[in-house]
Amino acid sequence: MKLTRVAALGAAALGAVAAHDLTQRKHAILRTFPVIGHLRFQLERFGPELRQYIVTSNDEERPFSRDQRRWVYASSKLENSYFGFGTDNDVENVVGYPIIKHRTFTGPGAATGRHADEGVPLPAAKVVGAARGRAQAFRPPSAVNISGMSFGALSANAIEALNRGAGLAGCLQNTGEGGLSSYHRSGGDLVFQIGTSYFGCRDDQGRFDLARLKDLVAGAPVRALEIKLSQGAKPGLGGMLPAAKVSEEIAEIRGIKAGVDCASPSRHQVFDGVDSMLDFVELLAAETGLPVGIKSAVGNLDFWDHLVEQMVGGQRGVDFVNIDGGEGGTGAAPMVFADSVAYPFRVAFSEVYRRFAAAGLTDDVTFVGGGKLGLPESATVAFALGADLIQVGREAMLAIGCIQAQKCHTDHCPTGVATQNAWLQRGLDPTLKSVRTANYVTSLRRDLIKVSEAVGVVHPGLIGPEDVDLLDGTRSRVSLRELYGYEPGWGELGPRLQDDVRALMTVPENMGAGSMGA
Repeated sequence: MKLTRVAALGAAALGAVAAHDLTQRKHAILRTFPVIGHLRFQLERFGPELRQYIVTSNDEERPFSRDQRRWVYASSKLENSYFGFGTDNDVENVVGYPIIKHRTFTGPGAATGRHADEGVPLPAAKVVGAARGRAQAFRPPSAVNISGMSFGALSANAIEALNRGAGLAGCLQNTGEGGLSSYHRSGGDLVFQIGTSYFGCRDDQGRFDLARLKDLVAGAPVRALEIKLSQGAKPGLGGMLPAAKVSEEIAEIRGIKAGVDCASPSRHQVFDGVDSMLDFVELLAAETGLPVGIKSAVGNLDFWDHLVEQMVGGQRGVDFVNIDGGEGGTGAAPMVFADSVAYPFRVAFSEVYRRFAAAGLTDDVTFVGGGKLGLPESATVAFALGADLIQVGREAMLAIGCIQAQKCHTDHCPTGVATQNAWLQRGLDPTLKSVRTANYVTSLRRDLIKVSEAVGVVHPGLIGPEDVDLLDGTRSRVSLRELYGYEPGWGELGPRLQDDVRALMTVPENMGAGSMGA
């Protein structure tokens, strides 16, 4: 009898836990995998101790180490994101380890007392589209924005959470090439990406349709247009959405067939060279009034030489250049493309930036960077190389619950982020995760301001290539300027833009947006 009662009580307890897990909204894992999902949290809780003696260190995992993921998770939940007992990075032996050089005394206007303020604004250093007189030129209110991740690659709940979070944090969300869905209309401003399949702005034969584009952007909070030439995960290949993810809803938004692999062409049909591409850019800008830019991974450099040559005259040009490092990527790609096609961010960005700098064009173009830049030290290096904006992709996924399961290509993402499976994505609550998105973006901006203060400037856009060294273990150091062949003044804003940035950052302490609740 006692055993029966114990068994009955145990079953009742498990039933109560299962009922709680299924109805709560805080943890996607528990909502999708009641009871057994608790095992994952226990393993995570005791993971550092187990790994210390059995498996891996905090810095061995890829693409994001445990320390990096912990910082994103803690920041998104407004938990303690500090680390104790010093760095566990192998500073003594790593080649290419970045060191940000603090200054003893501050530069002009640098603040010294804002450590506790999570909501200090961090606007872009440049007005996108101003140099070419675009009708709807604007200054992005956030130097940190959400990268292009399509509805289809990510779930509806994930897209909604990111868009709501963008609205809360005052940053931009890039739609990705998969079109503009209803989930992108949840409060955040958008950059509409035009890929090689022209989803959202194509006719019944799959050709670009200007009238449809104009109708789309007129009825949505689109602030800029981005022509995607290639991306870090699969440059030169074109996007791929596996058949398992192509639902009826996605098929309708994209104008394709449901349940069939959606493979985008590797090249555009509307243009076939730099000259015709710039004609297309100017057409889009004239017809919509929006700033227009390009996104590309970097391989053969002839394209960039030709682009700079064409822009020197000033008649035509892109408003922004978004460089995606070859180490980036969120979705499905053949291994060789993910591993070995296109330069990693630092090499890619510096090669492109140097060409614009030599032609005297850097103040007229907004430079955007992507590819594992959603961590303060990586973002700082990007700004030091000349980036004006950074975009975060996988880091934003981590903020809304991604556990780096690396199942994005299978439609079996356990946290509901990168799947179209209704059961799996129901565990992701867009309302809660939107706040975590905003917290993460706000925390990253906060740390960038702190780092800027340490360097003695008011904004990360004022950090230059002499402010960061790369180490060869404890043997030698080299500045970004020397390593990447920058001339004096390259990687830095012009005097007028520097004055503008200092004026922007000289605001009363109470003008910050404030941090979001957990």
